[in-house]
Amino acid sequence: MFESLGFETLTPRGASVYLALILGALFGLLAERTAFCLRRAVVGEDRRQAAGVWLMALAVAVAGTQAAAVAGLIDFGDHRLTTGSLPLLALVAGGLAFGTGMVLTRGCISRLTVLGAGGNLRAFFVLALFAIVAHATLKGALTPLRTVLSGFTVELGASANLATWAGGPLLWSAVIALPALAVALTSGNRPGRLILAAMIGALVPLGWIGTGYVLLDEFDPIAMESLSFIAPWTETLFWTIASTAIEPGFGTGLIGGVLVGALVSTLIAGRFRWQSFETPRQTGRYAAGAVLMGVGGVLAGGCTVGAGLAGVPTLGLSALIALASIVAGAALAARVLGEAGGTSALPVPAE
Repeated sequence: MFESLGFETLTPRGASVYLALILGALFGLLAERTAFCLRRAVVGEDRRQAAGVWLMALAVAVAGTQAAAVAGLIDFGDHRLTTGSLPLLALVAGGLAFGTGMVLTRGCISRLTVLGAGGNLRAFFVLALFAIVAHATLKGALTPLRTVLSGFTVELGASANLATWAGGPLLWSAVIALPALAVALTSGNRPGRLILAAMIGALVPLGWIGTGYVLLDEFDPIAMESLSFIAPWTETLFWTIASTAIEPGFGTGLIGGVLVGALVSTLIAGRFRWQSFETPRQTGRYAAGAVLMGVGGVLAGGCTVGAGLAGVPTLGLSALIALASIVAGAALAARVLGEAGGTSALPVPAE
């Protein structure tokens, strides 16, 4: 469709940066206002309300994404999240590691990005270390670990996509979205908060449609992408270091947009304040969590947003397994650390 829009100098890749900036800014603003975070939904003291926000976003994301797929606007047939060769060991190990890491750092990568924009230096420390480790796992010294774990696969063929199961995409979308919506509506959140959460969910299909349909150009193809934070942070790190040699892409624009949107939200609400570590022990805890999320996010094929909020709506089994493993890792880590009930065996600062 892109070639019909009449742009003479703007390429699909360049246009994707602007699209990502808009989506990212909206996500940053909405996520800051709603305290959007899966960790809080799993082990937070206010997990009922946090789960309602997260699941409302998921319900809308699933419905919108599959509506676009059924309408023929996008196709996940060849997408990595629906691949028939399932890297089961990497998905489970990566998810468990990521879930553990986000408990140690008191937030998933999306939440830490939002917190960093609000002056939280702990979050920026984690994000920097996480991005380095994730990049090393993708293309650097830790690549052998990724290669070995990803080599253990289960061949499922078309069955790796729930859309091919009996009942088709509408049935399996309903199986996921309706219970999520029911939990959200009974979570005790105010209607306005749930509306904001629904708007977060709507950003997911907008991303898929924008990159997979609006910006589709057979002569200059780009990857079909939506909200995520693993690859975008590694891209942003690489672009920051070598911006004169490489062009920014969707991921770079997304991270920039989230930071700007979250910053604007915190400034308007008067919530911006500088925060840092209180003890060396806390620094070590957060560093360990950053490393686990860097390795785990790459192995799992995404974070709570990339594999969860945006990945589950593809109906790919890999995304569902990754998300389930992340949740399991977070719950187990919180139990070991004594945080599930609101107490902690280790001193941790508030979010």
